[in-house]
This record gives sequence, structure tokens and C-alpha cells, in this order.
Amino acid sequence: MPLARPARAAVLLAAGSLLLAGCGDSKATATKAAVTLGNCGHEVRVEAAPQHAVSLNQGTTEILLSLGLADRLAGTATWTDPVMKGLAKANAKVPRISDNNPSFERVLDADPDFVAASFVSTLGKGGVATREQFEKLGVPTYVSPSDCAGKDNSGGGDGARAKALGIDTVYGEVRDLATVFGVQDRGDELVASLQRRMAKATRGVDASDVTLLYWFANSESPYMAGCCGAPGIITRALGAKNVFDDTHEEWPQINWETVAERDPDVLVIGDLTRKSQTAESAAKKIAFLESNPATRNMDAVKHRRYVLLSGQAMNPTIRTVEGVEKVAAGLREFGLVK
Repeated sequence: MPLARPARAAVLLAAGSLLLAGCGDSKATATKAAVTLGNCGHEVRVEAAPQHAVSLNQGTTEILLSLGLADRLAGTATWTDPVMKGLAKANAKVPRISDNNPSFERVLDADPDFVAASFVSTLGKGGVATREQFEKLGVPTYVSPSDCAGKDNSGGGDGARAKALGIDTVYGEVRDLATVFGVQDRGDELVASLQRRMAKATRGVDASDVTLLYWFANSESPYMAGCCGAPGIITRALGAKNVFDDTHEEWPQINWETVAERDPDVLVIGDLTRKSQTAESAAKKIAFLESNPATRNMDAVKHRRYVLLSGQAMNPTIRTVEGVEKVAAGLREFGLVK
């Protein structure tokens, strides 16, 4: 099993001293070249800005690319969509070590000095490896605070949220990673840009009479958004209502008869390019909706009120802002905004 290069080993071992801390939004402090931050129940210390990092999920990768850090990435993994607009050239410079979860050994082959992920499950039992496995080798790890702040990941499925996620937690991840890599000014600029886009997308929008449903994937036992994850950010930003806001599960699997009973005004549909579930693409989802006896008479289906989003826009990432923009545009197009 390959380990870190000898020249880097002493630094990595020093960087791996992690202690338990409270779970919540990450808070970072910097001392000289080192950075220490509390992150999802861990205290992470990075002795120097990473030069050979691996990002294990697309959402985290797109933050790092947006911060201009392609030259500091040794690999990426787990993609649901084409890379975000404007990042293709930078992304092409970074090795993709796997389209899905890579093995622990494959990640170590990339010789990382820092490993980041969007989900607790990616760096947990049943995922790529646990954080402790990397830390024993002196490799600091980071998980998006959006996947742990106010969220219980101990049960099955995609977890449940005790409180609604806010977009500020996503901005906090941007600032954390910018601090770790020593590019704080870029992080501030990226957050300011996202805030401007949110303000523009929601200006003058009143969708208080509109009901939405978010379908991520799977036609046999579909994953629909509960109240409080990234779709909740989109819904609240527009003043609308999610027809399944009575569940705190992140992505509960709900039968089609129940979906038809809720009869939302608009269907927000995940348009994914991965192939791990049934009906990943929007085209396949729409074909199912328009042919299935339980769904074809729904109001949104009869009037083809569909808004298509990338999988990343439906997860808590910087592309959630893109989700707000596209859903707002769809509601205007359908004449549903006051």
C-alpha cells in the first residue's frame, strides 16, 4: 500500500494530530503557516498549504477549482454531472481517479497531503475510508460542514436534519478551504459573487402560493427532497413550499401514489449523467412521469411545468445558488411569480 513520499512524511505526520471537537459549522484560525479548524467533530491541523490534495466529491472539487487551485489537486472522484460552467479548462488539468467512490489504495496512490469530501459517508464506514485511516498516515481530512451541521447521519439513508440548512454554511465551506490553501482573498471574492447572484435571482420574487417537489433519482423508489437540505435553501429563498416539507429526512424514498396525492405545481427534476440509479437523466424522468398511470395526470405533468437542475445544484454546494437561479427563472416562465 503506497504511503506519502518520505520527503513529505514528517510534515504530514505533524499535520495529522486531530482531536474531537463539537460538530457544527467549521471555524478556522491560522497561526503563521499552520491552519487549525473545527470540522464535523474533528479538529484539523494543516501545517502548510496543501500542494497535492485529493477531493472525493464533485461539490468540493468545484469549490477548489473556483478558487483557482487546480494546480494543487492530485485527483478528484465521484461525479454526478459535467463540471460547472467556466471550470472545464481547469478541471481538465486534474486527474480523475474515479467517477464514483475510489478505493482507499487508489487515493493513497495519488500521494495526497490533504483529503476533502462533501459527505460524511464518503469519509466514513462503507465509504472510501474513515477519517481516522487517513489521519493515522498523517493526512489531514475535511468534510463539508453542510453535511453535519444540524444533521444526524447515524441512521440509514441520507440522514435527517433537526434544523434547516442555510446557505451561509456553504459559504463557510468556501472560506474554510480558502483558508486551508492560503487564498483567503479568493474565498471572500467567491462568496461575494455567490451572494450577489442570490440577491439578483430572488429580487422581486414572491412564490408564496407555489408548491414544489424535488426528484433527485430512481423511478422505482424515488428519492424526493425533505424539508431542510439544499432544496430547502432554494424553496425558502423564493418563498415557495415543498410538498414534502413535513419530513426532515434529507432524501426520503416516497411511493408514486403519495407523490400524486401531493400534486405539486412544479416538478424540480435532477438531470444527472451518472448511471448508478434508474431514471438518472431528466429525459428519462420526464418520460416516466408522462407514461406512469400514477403520475401522468398530475397538474405539473399535464402542463409540463418542469425545472431541470444538476445533481450538484440539489446538494448543498456552491451550485445551490444555480438552483435558486434556475427555479426562479422557471417560476417566472410559468407565470407563477407574483
